[in-house]
Amino acid sequence: MGYLQQTTQELYRYLPPLTRKDDFDDFWRETIEGAKKAPLAAKRLRVDYPIRQAVVYEIQYNGMDGTPIHGWMIVPKFGGDGLLPCLIRYHGLNGSRSEPSSFMHWVLMGFVVIAVDCRDQGGRTGNRASYSSGFSMNVASKGVHNRYEYYYRHVYVDCLKSIDFACEQPEVDCSRIVVEGGSQGGGLTMAVAALDDRPVLALADVPSNSNLTQRVEGQHGAFASVAEYIKKHPDELDLVLDNLSYFDTMNMADRITCRVFASVALKDDTCPPQMYFATYNRIAGEKDIAIYPFNGHEGGGAGHTERKIAYVHRWFGSWFARM
Repeated sequence: MGYLQQTTQELYRYLPPLTRKDDFDDFWRETIEGAKKAPLAAKRLRVDYPIRQAVVYEIQYNGMDGTPIHGWMIVPKFGGDGLLPCLIRYHGLNGSRSEPSSFMHWVLMGFVVIAVDCRDQGGRTGNRASYSSGFSMNVASKGVHNRYEYYYRHVYVDCLKSIDFACEQPEVDCSRIVVEGGSQGGGLTMAVAALDDRPVLALADVPSNSNLTQRVEGQHGAFASVAEYIKKHPDELDLVLDNLSYFDTMNMADRITCRVFASVALKDDTCPPQMYFATYNRIAGEKDIAIYPFNGHEGGGAGHTERKIAYVHRWFGSWFARM
């Protein structure tokens, strides 16, 4: 048995008890049905971009509360007149939609790429949601006292609406949707794959938002802010942890039906690999995971991007056969 097999045996067996409440499905059904009633108000504006093999658009659509969500849409010019597969990218904490050049490897492969901001973080997107209490350190504790106000309830729905936006675009084949992201974006990728049956592939790197009670206890990454909130409001401990359970991807994992290719790094103290395996081990469908034994939260870096490209080509190469 090799080193990696020896060091990961326990990870593949890790199944902490679920924290899912009896009304979990009702909560998400109510949330998604309510969000569908909110107008998408989709917009796109072509921008002049020096890479002439792609057409770049500034895009905007409304979240469930009317918050305008900003992003990019990049369309390859060599795809012919047929509909194209679409990759939707979600970013890490305090990041943004980034710049169009960041996604040209996917565009060159033949994807329409949509990259969207998370509200209230590092991009152009603000936040029109209202909160009845304060928060600590960062957005992961915003609204944590009330699951209907919780920050990630709005962000999960914003991400679901990015698929609605994609499916309204005349270039996009809605039967060929891929969702992708790292860290926070990896957690969002998992949540979207669980809450929406339209993605056919989820690419999740060093994912967050899994095994959240343990994340709070260990004060790992963004969820250290929830521990800090509880320090100030110890009487809300059980309430806060119960609220987080509705957004914990380990409680959603058995709803995931698309193929998953994930990655973790064994030296990652921000999103420890054990936390994600609480989700991964509960995915019943087709799945694979890359493990980087001596990497931290940077994950597999550019080398893993190459693996993702190869993975897409292996399982979905027919999408690009005519390009």
